[in-house]
Amino acid sequence: MAVTADLATALAAPARGATLVQLRGPKLPARSLEELASRLVAESPVPVVISSRVDVALASGAAGVNLPEADLPVAEARRLLGPERLVGRSVHSAAAAASAEVDGADYVVFGPIFETPSHPSQAGLGLDELAAVAAAISVPVLAIGGVDRERGRECLAAGAAGFAAVRLFQ
Repeated sequence: MAVTADLATALAAPARGATLVQLRGPKLPARSLEELASRLVAESPVPVVISSRVDVALASGAAGVNLPEADLPVAEARRLLGPERLVGRSVHSAAAAASAEVDGADYVVFGPIFETPSHPSQAGLGLDELAAVAAAISVPVLAIGGVDRERGRECLAAGAAGFAAVRLFQ
């Protein structure tokens, strides 16, 4: 999954291997985010999920949302989006991953697995913790945090269904 707020990067990400694009623009005004999302949904060859904004996902026709751990409850997003759209949850612990599954998330994004410059104060959780989470829940687990191509292969070997990245798809 490519995570970006840039249209050009989002549209180029599938050619670099992304099978899902997460549009993340927390500082964009709602209207600007909706316009960007609508354009991306219309032009992207892969499904698009919107970070944190159920309203924008609905207005743009996106495939769903990815919710940060402290955001809207998964069950509420599911109620608003219906059963046909994706609801993902970004989590930072095994307990939060299990809770997201129980609450109806279609997938979890777990990390940071490795140290990353975008979150310098957070230590990487590591491949062993990723493996434990992937084995403990039945929904797909996507690894995030410091993931490049080689580390992506390591995450897959540890049991992740895939991985999410920012810089890898730029």
